[in-house]
Amino acid sequence: MANDTLEGNRLSAIPRQHLSHAGLVRAVEGTLADFLASQIASLDTIDPALGGFARTARDLVLAGGKRLRPTFAFWGWRGVAGPAASPEALLPALGALELMHTFALVHDDLMDGSATRRGRPTAHKVFEARHGTRFGSSAAVLVGDLCLVWADQLLARTPVPATTLLEVRTRYDRMRIEAIAGQYLDVLGETDPSAWSVDRALLVARHKTASYTVHWPLDYGLALAGVDDPEVAEAYRVYGATVGEAFQLRDDLLGVYGDPAVTGKPASDDLRTGKPTALLMLARRLATPAQLSELDGASLERKAQVVAETGAPARVEEMIRVRVTEGLTALASAPIDPEARAALIELATTATQRPA
Repeated sequence: MANDTLEGNRLSAIPRQHLSHAGLVRAVEGTLADFLASQIASLDTIDPALGGFARTARDLVLAGGKRLRPTFAFWGWRGVAGPAASPEALLPALGALELMHTFALVHDDLMDGSATRRGRPTAHKVFEARHGTRFGSSAAVLVGDLCLVWADQLLARTPVPATTLLEVRTRYDRMRIEAIAGQYLDVLGETDPSAWSVDRALLVARHKTASYTVHWPLDYGLALAGVDDPEVAEAYRVYGATVGEAFQLRDDLLGVYGDPAVTGKPASDDLRTGKPTALLMLARRLATPAQLSELDGASLERKAQVVAETGAPARVEEMIRVRVTEGLTALASAPIDPEARAALIELATTATQRPA
């Protein structure tokens, strides 16, 4: 049966059940490129400098990445919409999630003082190279703000009934609030890491990462389908919370042991900033007095070695395994389309066993 799959921001006639991740990504990025071109043109008419500013924002949005949030939202929708439904109307809503994600990344990089993202200079570093540190920080804040406004504008263009869009918007707003709440707790933890705990680090992971990477995008997709199914919503909630936490736990490990050539980010950023991640909180809990002393005063390279010697990375690997198992168990009995279930099972592995 010939249906459609996404290609660029168009649909081409090949079986929809064979929709690839690459096809979905091309569709979302095509939608973003078209939307951003019109926004840049509008700002160019005010002042050429604004057009240049908007082009920098566009380059950050389209610089690559895993596109996990629109992917989870798509399969959340597909789980209840089924293989016969056309995904074309979803594209603005899926693109909005990437604009929101760019907002979060730009601000997060500025707060963390990170120099690179996706193998390229971060927004504040791009602007700093032009007019100095203060300008770089100020311009990065504005780029993040602009991306968040653009996300609102693009979401509003989603051609679904007003009642459906209102339900989608409710999830979108909750997603943003939880991400900002988690980010605040993340920043707060850096002020006194010794007073933090593994449980509080996991609370940060649940809000800063899990809710806006997996849980709410899935529920957002469910709302886009115009479906109110408490059983599916609960399965998505459990899967989203557990796989989302596992995603952040993997990120904690990559933040210390990841290869910058693969992750696109500097090594040991979390050790440098003293971010109280679950990994580092576990290391402190398991450390001997001598190891604690080194965690407080050794070089970054030695700190990474000490963390490994405490056994904390192995504990985190087990936490990831337990959470993924719990999420897949919740999904197993959910009344969703079998292909969507298979895709979400694969995504759980992709998101939590990744090298970057």
